[in-house]
Amino acid sequence: MTAATTERPAGASGPALPVLLLNRIGTMCLIELQKLRHDRTELITRAIQPALWLLIFGETFTRLRVIPTGNLPYLDYLAPGILAQSALFVSIFYGIQIIWERDAGVLSKLMVTPTPRSALIAGKAFAAGIRAIAQAVVVLVLSAILGVSLTANPLKLLGVLVVVVLGSAFFCCLSITIAGIVMSRERLMGIGQAITMPLFFASNALYPVDLMPGWLQVLNHVNPLSYEVDALRGLLLGTPASLPLDFAVLVGTAVLGIAVASALLPRLAR
Repeated sequence: MTAATTERPAGASGPALPVLLLNRIGTMCLIELQKLRHDRTELITRAIQPALWLLIFGETFTRLRVIPTGNLPYLDYLAPGILAQSALFVSIFYGIQIIWERDAGVLSKLMVTPTPRSALIAGKAFAAGIRAIAQAVVVLVLSAILGVSLTANPLKLLGVLVVVVLGSAFFCCLSITIAGIVMSRERLMGIGQAITMPLFFASNALYPVDLMPGWLQVLNHVNPLSYEVDALRGLLLGTPASLPLDFAVLVGTAVLGIAVASALLPRLAR
């Protein structure tokens, strides 16, 4: 009796699915690293905005002492928020890439392979996380140069990388979901620019939650960026943080984002 040579369909499950998922994620991450290696100028240009936030906004408000942060200097309080912001800005426009792949015919070729849609989306989501990690390293180095008291604990730093990847994965999936709805680069750019700053200002990145009006506190509690910032502060600075809740929210939103974006992928591929 000859061995069967049939392949699993795209929606198949079973022992091969986790292996296929990890393989696709690894491939996408490797591609992203190759892009960064061939275009290092992007890291420099993307570092300008967080540098301005830390150098101008952070240094100025540290001297003014208008935002109460307890015994923590405002620049230290701000640094994890800017780290989360830079990862958000990297990920929120990732849907443009998948629209380009659709226009180039790459996406339709990927859709006819046995790879599950969830594996394709997860690969792109965590590839965005790899790019965000490169950005995070730049922000952390700059923060250390400015005198921010960051942890040197390797386990906590590893936790920081995990938080950045999970947060970036969700916002990448959000971008792909928007792309699956609007179907064009121009509309995606407009919506991305419209929601980026509200997400940032409706989080605890710039100021404590207690200072927010009641309606903004409600938005803060449903904003995944707030949980990312809270986890980063707890890991980097040792401030009180609900780390189990933060990680649960980040994992849950990443899984939900992958599921929703996967459901919209066939529409985008038409």
